[in-house]
Order: sequence, then structure tokens, then C-alpha cells
Amino acid sequence: MVNNKLSQEEVNATLWRACDTFRGKIDSAIYKDYVLVMLFNKYVSDMYKEHKEQMMERYNGDAEMVERQMRYERFVLDERSTFDYIYNKRNQANVGEIINMALEHVEEENKTKLRGVFKNIDFNSESILGNTKERNTMLKNLLEDFVDLDLRPSRLIGEDIIGNAYEYMIGNFASDAGKKGGEFFTPSEVSELLSRLVKPEENDRIYDPTCGSGSLLVKAFNKVPNGKAQIYGQERNGQTHSLCRMNMFLHKIDDAKIEWGDTLANPKHLENDKLMKFQVVVANPPFSLDKWASGFAGEGNDKTFKMEENLDPYKRFSWGIPPKSKGDFAFVLHMLHSLAEGGRMGVVLPHGVLFRGGSEKTIRKQIIDMNLLDVVIGLPANLFFLVQEYQLAFYYSSKIETKKIYYL
Repeated sequence: MVNNKLSQEEVNATLWRACDTFRGKIDSAIYKDYVLVMLFNKYVSDMYKEHKEQMMERYNGDAEMVERQMRYERFVLDERSTFDYIYNKRNQANVGEIINMALEHVEEENKTKLRGVFKNIDFNSESILGNTKERNTMLKNLLEDFVDLDLRPSRLIGEDIIGNAYEYMIGNFASDAGKKGGEFFTPSEVSELLSRLVKPEENDRIYDPTCGSGSLLVKAFNKVPNGKAQIYGQERNGQTHSLCRMNMFLHKIDDAKIEWGDTLANPKHLENDKLMKFQVVVANPPFSLDKWASGFAGEGNDKTFKMEENLDPYKRFSWGIPPKSKGDFAFVLHMLHSLAEGGRMGVVLPHGVLFRGGSEKTIRKQIIDMNLLDVVIGLPANLFFLVQEYQLAFYYSSKIETKKIYYL
């Protein structure tokens, strides 16, 4: 019997249909986490099961030997963590609790890669999924949506099909979420543009200070021919941080260093108590973030708080303090101060950064006077979800040979 292989389109379509379990009951901004976590569990379960079958054949059915060898695999899964185990318990009254326990086991068995990655999702939540009867019905349907999706590597066309499917799902969820979707996803075309601009090279450190679900980091990493680059990121939203870590794993970037926290008030990537330096910095930060400096206020009153240069131990705002209601240049300054000698930086910003006055004008002049800005590229309107203002891609470099700035 010949097993037909699954194409990218078939996998994508099946996954998107699985969302019908939640549509009309829960907002897509919330249910996306449940669907993506189930996709993750189904894939690692199928991958692990197939590899174990191959090992059993190699060692002539010696279960003890196979068990020892499997402990050295990239990913370890015990029986209670597998999709098959969860599926067989789908009619249990405590199925949500069973799924939570399975995910805890996944974390426990893979601490270095996945510690805390499922901490922000609860399959037994009454406040999100409803009372026991409603919750169990939804979870049973979700498991049945996935059971016939065979994600064993030998059944898939292409090595990146699961990573691509994950990105496809995140992109569709971002579209559903409208403007808020831009907070966790950068459109593929924009990621491709920025990645080409910064030209990642072998042994580069690649950094995204507002990494969202990690699509931009993945795109930049894939530009390095031999995959020899180190990935760094930070994300403020806990659920999106978890999505990013799963995304890295599905794209086989196991050593990515993705931190959780406020990049501006509490940057996590440090060396000798100073900002770590990177050869490549890319970002799609929140457009014109209001109250961007609130993390510096401490226990004080946010309404009366005024950001000052001396509150930042990393001295990023000596060129000026961005307006309280517009955080665009706060992220730009952080990125420039994180750029290594000869480094390259690509960032997407709203059109207003070109002409707004006040402190932004002062900062803009300093950047130009220091010859850090090389190219400004205008992007089409509506490229980002429900954001009608024109956006711009900026390319900065700490090593520009000419004094010209190109506007495309």
C-alpha cells in the first residue's frame, strides 16, 4: 500500500478547517493559541512515533535498546505526552486537565528547549472555554480535527512544511485579528524585504527586540546559507513569546535565545551589564506605541511620570527623549545602541517618523548627521492588517561609505 504524501496546501487547509471548532464561540486572538499548541503537539508526537518505529526496526525490536537511544534524540516524549494518549482520553470528564498535564510533561522532558513555553495557555479554563460540558465538547472536537492529519516526516512533501504551516496559521490569525495582528506577525513580503536588506552572514548574531511570533527572525536566519548564526529575540506579550519559541523549534532553530519582557525598560540581552551587540538587527515594532516609557516609572503615578535620560542605565536616549505617545524612535534608538561595529539594521516604521517635529526631529537629525541611515523604502498602504497609513522600511548601518540617503 502506497501512502500519499501531504502537500503544503493540504496541511494548511486541514489546519484552517480545524479552527471551525472555535469560530463564533471564542475570539481568534485567543483560540489561535489552542490550535497552534495542538498543531505543535501533533507534529512532535508523529515525528517521535515514526522515529521510534525506525529505531525498533534498526535494533530488531529490542525495546530496551531503543528506549536508551531515544533519550539522545533532539526531542524527548513520554507516552503521557503524546497526541495519541490525549486523543484516547478525549471522552474523559477532565480532558482539559489531561491536556495540561501532557504539556507539562513535554516541558519537563525538554527543559533546555521548552521550559515554560506552555505556561500561558490553559486547556481547562472555564473563563475562556466555558463550563465543563461546553469545554469538553470543544476539546473533543479539536482532537478529532487533528487525529486524521498524519504529520510524520515521511508523509510530508518538503522539510519545512510544518514550520511553513505554523507561519501560515499565524498569518491567518493575524488577518482575523485585524490591526492587533500586526503585534505578533510581520507579513512575509516585509520579512523578506528586511532580510535581504540586512544580508545576514555566517556567524552573525541576529536580533529582533520586538520579535512577536518570530517570523522575521526565521526569515533572516534562513538567509544564512549554512545556518550558522545565533538568534536572539525579546517579546513583551507572554502568549506571543510562547508562540515564538514553538516557532523556533518547528524551524529547527533549537538554540534561539528568546526572552520575555519589556525591551525598552528591561532589555534581557546583556553582556557585562551593557547592551549586547549584534551584527544584524531587524524589527517590526508596535507602531507609535503610547506610554512606551511606562516601564521606567517604577511605583510612581503613570499620569504624572515624565521620562528622563538619566532613568535609562544603558544611555540610549542621549540624542533625545521620544514623545510619550509615540514610541517609534525609542525602539530605533534601542536598536542602534545594540548594533555592533559594521552591523546592519532593518526596521519598519510609520510614515510620520519622517516629518514629525519636537524631540523626534532632534533624534532624526542626529541619526542623519552621524551617517547611520542609508535607505528608506516606501511600502504600500494596507500591507499591514487594517493599518491604512503608509509604512516605511528603513535600512541603517554603522558603516556607510557615502553621505547619501536613498528613498525608494
